[in-house]
Amino acid sequence: MTMLPPESLPFPDSLCHRCAAPPRYVQSRTSLFILCPLLPQKYPPQPVRACALFKPHAPGTPAGTE
Repeated sequence: MTMLPPESLPFPDSLCHRCAAPPRYVQSRTSLFILCPLLPQKYPPQPVRACALFKPHAPGTPAGTE
């Protein structure tokens, strides 16, 4: 899993960054995508503001480590 520094997160207000599911950041030469392991549509349009599968990760714990 690729973790980016908080200041470099794409779409910083997206729920993906705060989800317990381990989001993966996939970078091409010109774009950066957030892959969701839970959604059938693996790369949701950003920023995600509502998601039926969203589960917040524990405070003080990086996303995807639960």
